Amino acid sequence: MNPYKLYLVTDDQQDIETLKYVVTEAVKGGVTMVQVREKHGDVRAFIERAQVVKEILSKTNVPLIINDRVDVALAVDADGVHLGQSDMPADIARTLIGPNKILGLSIENEVQLKEVASLPVDYIGLSAIFATPTKTNTKKHWGIEGLQAALKATSLPIVAIGGINETNIPQLCATGVHGLALVSAICHADEPKHASQHLLSLMG
Repeated sequence: MNPYKLYLVTDDQQDIETLKYVVTEAVKGGVTMVQVREKHGDVRAFIERAQVVKEILSKTNVPLIINDRVDVALAVDADGVHLGQSDMPADIARTLIGPNKILGLSIENEVQLKEVASLPVDYIGLSAIFATPTKTNTKKHWGIEGLQAALKATSLPIVAIGGINETNIPQLCATGVHGLALVSAICHADEPKHASQHLLSLMG
């Protein structure tokens, strides 16, 4: 099974009860991986959120990925970490988490895409495919053509993120991309389970 296929990234603006509801329902709907994000810098809150999600996922085969923070991933014994370009260097992170955890890295331009070949990562998050309200500081939008070029340039699995919704999913999946990362299409849905099922049906 492809663990990257429908990759849920949690909304750090949602309270913990909403987070529980979204993740529980999304997993029922077929989400294949969950990344917990917490941008406020409150490590205790991050650990608490991560533990809540870990508890939900413990009864499933869905991996728990922690955004940015290797210490939080280690604290809750998550399945992996996803790093941004300004986070801990990937080789140091790999040393800390060991060889068996999943390590992802956000790639925002062609230079980073070339560099990733020499890094100990398991997959890349290609950001941002399209413009998105949740990421206002992105310098580049890859688009469909950029995604196709990236798929040719690396043998690593690629998860596309940024501005993905039901209108562009069929086109994205036609490129052979390994996974799609979604935030609002699932987190802000009235019924995250049905939203996840619908998104998967569009992915074919």
